[in-house]
Amino acid sequence: MPTYQFLNTETNEVFEDFMSISNKEKFCAENPHIIQVFDTLNIVSGVNNMYSKTDNTWKEVLSKISESHPNSELAKENRRKTIKEVKTEQVLKKHKLFQD
Repeated sequence: MPTYQFLNTETNEVFEDFMSISNKEKFCAENPHIIQVFDTLNIVSGVNNMYSKTDNTWKEVLSKISESHPNSELAKENRRKTIKEVKTEQVLKKHKLFQD
């Protein structure tokens, strides 16, 4: 349950009360001289790299997807290439430069 701030318009007193949303609505309806005032909002901008820590199961799934789609962006990020693949890419890149 949240804490709400209220202003009593008759006495200009500001007070806080801890209640559920349904109780707050009923409270405001029964007391028309009391209005809810809003304080600063608490906004969370981030959570300490929660997504950077992945377990081995997820890494295996990414690896299998990368193996199925070797030319995808995911494969470039998550798949380790063999020496043969690296050398083949180097040769292809070299010959492509000569053709252009």
